[in-house]
Amino acid sequence: MSPSFLCRRVGSLANVGKMFEISKTPMHFLQNNQLLMFRSFSSPKQHSFTVSYLINSCELSPETALSASRKIQFETPERADSVLELLRNYGCTNTHISKIVRRCPRLLTADPEKTLFPKLEFFHSVGFSGPELASIVIANPQILKRSLENHVIPCYNFLKSVVMVNGNIVRALNKSYWLSGQSLENTVIPNIAILKEVGVPMSNISFLVTCHPTAVSQNNEKFSRSVKMVLEMRFDPMRVTFLKAVQVMVETSESKWEHKMDVYRQWGLTDDQILSMFRLDPFCMQSSVKKVSSVMDFLVNKTDWEPAAIARYPTVILRSLEKKIIPRCSVVKVLQMKGLVKKDLCLSFLCKSEKDFLDKFVLKYEQDVPELLNVYQGKIGILELGLLSEKGDNKVVASQLHSSK
Repeated sequence: MSPSFLCRRVGSLANVGKMFEISKTPMHFLQNNQLLMFRSFSSPKQHSFTVSYLINSCELSPETALSASRKIQFETPERADSVLELLRNYGCTNTHISKIVRRCPRLLTADPEKTLFPKLEFFHSVGFSGPELASIVIANPQILKRSLENHVIPCYNFLKSVVMVNGNIVRALNKSYWLSGQSLENTVIPNIAILKEVGVPMSNISFLVTCHPTAVSQNNEKFSRSVKMVLEMRFDPMRVTFLKAVQVMVETSESKWEHKMDVYRQWGLTDDQILSMFRLDPFCMQSSVKKVSSVMDFLVNKTDWEPAAIARYPTVILRSLEKKIIPRCSVVKVLQMKGLVKKDLCLSFLCKSEKDFLDKFVLKYEQDVPELLNVYQGKIGILELGLLSEKGDNKVVASQLHSSK
């Protein structure tokens, strides 16, 4: 009994159990409770063929195939087969195709010759093939349905003029902004001109366009105002931090900015200290209120750091509390109790790379404190090391560190 015959016959709830009992054919897409998905088909023949095709030819899971079939239905495989063959001819693997179809099922009914081929051939002609081409299409399959002359080519030419090398163009195109039809002439190009006028190097502009395209897609008036504000805060246009600050300013409303200022003020920081934090790491003003509050609460209330000390290292706010801050503070507290590092250590240890921290604070002292790596990995708490008496401030801090894990 063939899969297509089974799917055509699953038309009523009454027949499903009966058919399942008589069928001995091993069919992975009709196993267990997944069989129940076929009960919701309103048009059994068309729906069942589409779902079967998506599962068997595109390697979608039954759940994903059923969801996709609500957006697209077809009764014959010819058009879809041609689309898949074309994608394979340009280096897409079965895994790539599965991801593409999952994101845009309607691509299977597009005209392979008139709609898809011109864009694939263009990308191939400018040097993209295999994984690079596949990653562009996966990022937004709709690009294959956009106008070649009015969108794809102008977008590529612009990115080529800014980021220059194909590797960076792929990274930029993987950001869906460049594929969404935003106007280059009315937004991006004028905003980049503003950056050039104030002395931002092209290498930095390339970084912004590649990694944070939405920052240059704001309306020209808002972007210009944000650049002016950042200049007034004494940021150096030659440094990448300048662009980070511009990005934060254009993406943050005035009310949200003031609210975030209030959050930091509640921890005793002055406006000058908060603005100093922003100049050191602009992204500290993009962290959520919950994130800021949880990090400040831990460092101030549980490990006795002064808010002013935290303000000198605002990047700390961006670190994961569970994965970085608590494990590292636990290690440092053990070292301080053992007298191996000074009590007034600055918070720079929270900003170090994983390798640097392990080398300078864990491996360096493994002979003195063999359990230190286990402390860092959360396998053992400070209280379990037996370093503390039952009284004293250290006992309280250690207990708080232990309970934070």
